[in-house]
Amino acid sequence: MTPVVPVRRAVAGGGSVGKPVMTEFKSLALRWRDDRLELLDQRLLPGVESWLELYDAEAVAGAIRDLVVRGAPAIGVTAAYGMVLAASAGDDLDRAAAVLIDARPTAVNLAWAVNRVGEAARRSGAEGALAEARRIHAEDIAACDALAAHGADLFAGDAPVEILTHCNTGALATAGIGTALGIVRELARRGRLERLWACEARPVMQGSRLTAWEAMRLGLPVTLLTDTAAGSVFARRPLAAVVLGADRIAADGATANKVGTYTLAVLAARHGVRFMVAAPTSTVDLSTPNGMEIPIEERGPDEVRRCGGRLTAPPNVAVYNPAFDVTPPGLIAAIVTERGVARPPFGPALARLCRNDPE
Repeated sequence: MTPVVPVRRAVAGGGSVGKPVMTEFKSLALRWRDDRLELLDQRLLPGVESWLELYDAEAVAGAIRDLVVRGAPAIGVTAAYGMVLAASAGDDLDRAAAVLIDARPTAVNLAWAVNRVGEAARRSGAEGALAEARRIHAEDIAACDALAAHGADLFAGDAPVEILTHCNTGALATAGIGTALGIVRELARRGRLERLWACEARPVMQGSRLTAWEAMRLGLPVTLLTDTAAGSVFARRPLAAVVLGADRIAADGATANKVGTYTLAVLAARHGVRFMVAAPTSTVDLSTPNGMEIPIEERGPDEVRRCGGRLTAPPNVAVYNPAFDVTPPGLIAAIVTERGVARPPFGPALARLCRNDPE
């Protein structure tokens, strides 16, 4: 197996803050170069920008599992290129697919992309696989743009709004401008964003390390808060909505997203704030009937025992570390996709959007 090789390393320092640059982050997280996939190592942000070269499917699976790249749409595109590498090397496609899908079991986009490229490889070889992966990549860029517009349209009037989000759903989590953060960017482009409140997203800190970094690079008015401070923001600020992403959406609208999402949904319901999910239709899994059937990945205990590499708990204490939780459909006001907006009852609406039927 070819090792993961760092190809560029430079201190980023967070970038400058200025006017929003709304096209800067297209495909920020990944790029295909000739015979290899290159990933921005998100584990090192915001302090260091390092691109890694990957040459085989096992290395791609390892990068997905170790959070070099994360976010359901981004890992779907990444896994698609992993299948291209397998097809180009003449590897066993079934084995490569299994290794990639096993890397992050909750995000349905991963298996969806792997299966699409695997079928193309079986029909047309490595050339067909690469064409299909590029098609998936381009589709996600377009989906992010369309989703952002649909989501921003839900905020009536002209007054600027305050939005709360959780984890990272921007260009680092997709191939385009993002899902939930894409909506925020579109609101900013329209002059409608007063303030973005970003939860830190313990224990891996995707909100503080990634969302704050993206928002500041774009010149968005962002305030970072600890996860436990969210209730105070609901009580004291005029939030227009909670807008966040999804790793899998069941047929009934139940949504798996970064752990802590369910807590925010309950707070939103208590305070009368709209709770909105933003995700492409590739994240909708109509074969999963409800939230109880969504597999929830549990990660290693040291993500909780340590912070910034430093031990912050007894080294052998038992740890519960689910990567995701599930928000029931009754707490969700809208699910925004690239094909439009689903509202309760979600079952028929999601089925229609996945079929791409007109209303």
